[in-house]
Amino acid sequence: MSLQAKTKRYVKSEAIKELENLEFELQKAKYPNFRYPVKPKHTDATTNGLTKCVISYIKLNGFHAERINSTGAIKDNRKTSTDVLGNIRTIGSVQWIKSNTQTGTSDISATIRGRSVKIEIKCFYSGDRYQSESQKEYQRQIEKSGGIYIIVRTFEDFYNWFNAFIKQ
Repeated sequence: MSLQAKTKRYVKSEAIKELENLEFELQKAKYPNFRYPVKPKHTDATTNGLTKCVISYIKLNGFHAERINSTGAIKDNRKTSTDVLGNIRTIGSVQWIKSNTQTGTSDISATIRGRSVKIEIKCFYSGDRYQSESQKEYQRQIEKSGGIYIIVRTFEDFYNWFNAFIKQ
């Protein structure tokens, strides 16, 4: 069996193509005198790409969406110096500062038609496919308080959910 037979080639869904066309038409309308508009490119093959697709689509439809950063920050305590011979030395360490967001928080926070929607990205093509216990607890809290919590694995799934939700 060849290597190509083992790996499946990524193919853009019709939903991704629709997102790209929507963004392209908006760009042409916003800058009518620009002769050579660049067609935007999106992918849902990575977690980061899928997150960008979801946020872009929500915003293009006139609603609010923002990415939630829950990773914390790095504090760099290193000092670099050069001695008389020209040797460079680095002294100190790097410290990880824990985030102050709630454990298990979703990747995207959105407001769609006046409803709070929390979106967890679990990309179908990457290895991160399951919720942690803290994410499940966060989901229970959101749903108990009347919010909407969804897990998005592909942009096509989100596209179908979003369009059905808008029609309600």
